[in-house]
Amino acid sequence: MQAIAFYLFATIVLVSGALVITSRNPVHAVLWLIVAFFNAAGLMVLVGAEFIAMLLVIVYVGAVAVLFLFVVMMLDVEFSALRGRVSRYLPVGLVLAVALAAEVVIGVDAYDAGGVRLSHRMGPAPAAVPNIQALGDLIYTRYLFVFEASGLVLLVAMIGAIVLTHRQRAGVRPQNVSRQVARRPQDATRNVNQPVGVGVDL
Repeated sequence: MQAIAFYLFATIVLVSGALVITSRNPVHAVLWLIVAFFNAAGLMVLVGAEFIAMLLVIVYVGAVAVLFLFVVMMLDVEFSALRGRVSRYLPVGLVLAVALAAEVVIGVDAYDAGGVRLSHRMGPAPAAVPNIQALGDLIYTRYLFVFEASGLVLLVAMIGAIVLTHRQRAGVRPQNVSRQVARRPQDATRNVNQPVGVGVDL
């Protein structure tokens, strides 16, 4: 049963990944990306990495892919013009793809050769220790400073996004919350005893 589930998830991941690249409609590409994330989470569950599977579903599907989908749907992009630009940069993209594939092959060969190995590499966690507990022990003990540094990097990125969003721009009427709260009903409306047969005086 596990072999059947593995081949099913792996096949769907490969097919959906290929459709992400070949889809002409960017909305369809993002939807296929969500399918690939879900099936990759299924593969993580099969190997016992339930924490990574949860991250794939919550972070990538729930945040990243949905964000991409809304951005693609809300932006008015001329996709025919983009396709013409892609063909112009196709040789550069092929060179980069071949270089990255060569790096991956060289890295796998070097790892299998046994020469590049860390002497302080930790062994696998005991079977009695849950996966999430083992990750928590590593993050909050050995990799605590790296974890804190990554949090600071994300904090700086968030502050930078807020500053760029709230920068002063000309021609924009900002919202004055205190003026809106202090406004009284009599300042916005006017009661008039309008005579019969006379038009409304604005």
